Amino acid sequence: MDNTIGWELYRSFLAVLEEGSLSAAARALGLTQPTVGRHVAALEQALAVPLFVRSQTGLLPTDAALALRGHAQAMGSLAASLQRAAGRHGDAVRGTVRIAASEVIGAEVLPPALAALRRAHPHLRLELVLSNRVQDLLHREADVAVRMTRPTQDVLVARHVGAVAVALFAHQDYVDRHGLPQTLEDLPQHALIGFDTETPFLRAARSALPPWRREAFALRADSDLAQLALLRAGCGIGFCQVALARRTPALVPVLPQQVRVGLESWIVMHQDVRGSAACSAVFAALVDAMTAHTA
Repeated sequence: MDNTIGWELYRSFLAVLEEGSLSAAARALGLTQPTVGRHVAALEQALAVPLFVRSQTGLLPTDAALALRGHAQAMGSLAASLQRAAGRHGDAVRGTVRIAASEVIGAEVLPPALAALRRAHPHLRLELVLSNRVQDLLHREADVAVRMTRPTQDVLVARHVGAVAVALFAHQDYVDRHGLPQTLEDLPQHALIGFDTETPFLRAARSALPPWRREAFALRADSDLAQLALLRAGCGIGFCQVALARRTPALVPVLPQQVRVGLESWIVMHQDVRGSAACSAVFAALVDAMTAHTA
């Protein structure tokens, strides 16, 4: 066995293990598929064991691969910690900070705050990762995140910034054509806009509104921004953040006394980046932006 195996080989191995194919792993890592394939082959040769077998659904891990998973993940955590420590820049607000948020928060709420940050700190570079998936701060998928779930890891620094109010709305054009539901029982008779796949928000909404299930949606989209665009276009009734609906006077509240969901929100970063002036500046700006948004 080769005792000088580089981290990049294990990194590619972990990505294939998590993504299930070379192509998906390459996209996740920002590498080419042949490069990831070479890394996996080199690791198999160095360890003298096969790590994956091909199947019709992708690459299946061998027992050896599954046994390596925990050790490789520990290496990944250590590598991320070293990167965070090396990335500190003293008192200078410069360098790159990666921000994770949902699509709607990233596109509709954060841009003014980020513009102000760049005006104040022109050497600061910002990267936005917009997804409903919770980015892993432990493995440096992001430096600072806006989360709608309470962080549980002890190594994360979190600030609660209030609850994002979400309610049902319809565009005035839709209301003019179809009227408004008067009761919850009327909702299934209307064109409802919702997610194509199960999400934490869909589960939360369904707890407050049992009819809000995938089968009832006349229009389904796996994107928050697409749903918001459909709502603004008058396609039907859907959930919208109340603060965003205020910006569009033509959006009319639907059953406002009966349906309202609050999404508790936090700004989060890893404790290892607290010493970074850049990360601290971004953290403070996001706290201010989200506190204003939830007020």
